[in-house]
Amino acid sequence: MARFTGLTVRTLHHYEDVGVVVPSRRTASGHRLYDERDLRRLYRVVALRDLGLSLESIRTLLADEVDLAGLLRDQLDHVRRRLSALRALRTRLSTLVDTADSAGDIASTDLLALIEEVSQMEETFANYFSQDQRARLEQRREERGQRVIDAEIAEWPQLIARVQDEMDAGTDPSDPRVRPLARRWTELLESFHGGDEGLRDSLYRMQRENSETIRERHGGPSPEMIAFIERANAAD
Repeated sequence: MARFTGLTVRTLHHYEDVGVVVPSRRTASGHRLYDERDLRRLYRVVALRDLGLSLESIRTLLADEVDLAGLLRDQLDHVRRRLSALRALRTRLSTLVDTADSAGDIASTDLLALIEEVSQMEETFANYFSQDQRARLEQRREERGQRVIDAEIAEWPQLIARVQDEMDAGTDPSDPRVRPLARRWTELLESFHGGDEGLRDSLYRMQRENSETIRERHGGPSPEMIAFIERANAAD
C-alpha cells in the first residue's frame, strides 16, 4: 500500500492509530491487508489533508458527524487569514530589505529601530483596514505592479512640496496653478483606493487621526494642506 500510494509506512501506521484508515484484515503473522474500500478511504484522507484539514476533523467527517461544506468554508476562511498574514509579512520584509539595501551597511541597532517602526506602521494600518480590505489592497498591488506603485510613492514628496510652496506664497486655492496639483493629488489617492468607498473612508480616517505622526515620520501632508487641496478641488 505504501508503494502504491507514495505514502510512508509510518504514515499508514499513524493513520491507523488515529482511526482514519484502519486496514480491513491482518494476516496470521500480523501484516496489514487493505482492500479496495480501504484504498478509496485513504484517497479521501489524502485529498482532505491536502486541503489542510486536521486528522481529527477528517475522522469525524468520514464518520458523517460534520457538514463537509461547512467544514470546507471554515478551512477557506482559515487559509484566507493565513494568506493575509503572509502578505503583510511580505510587505514588511520588502520594506526592510529595500531600506537596508539603499542604506548600505546598516547598524544592527538602526535595523532594530526600523523593524519596530515598520511593525508599528503595520499595527496602525490594521486598526483602520479590515482583513478583507487589506486583501483587496494586496490584490490591487499585484494587479497594478510594484513598479507603478513605487513611482507613485516617490511622487508624493514632490507633490507635497509643490503644494506647500503655493501655500507659502499665499496662492489662492482656486488659482489655475493649483488646480493641476489638486487633480494629481486626487488621482494618486484614487490609485490607492480604486474608487472603493470603504477603502477611501478608512484611508481618510487613518490620516485624520494620525496626521501628526504621519507628517513627522513620513513627511505626510498637514491638515491645513489637505484643506487647501479640498478647496482647490471644490473650485475646479
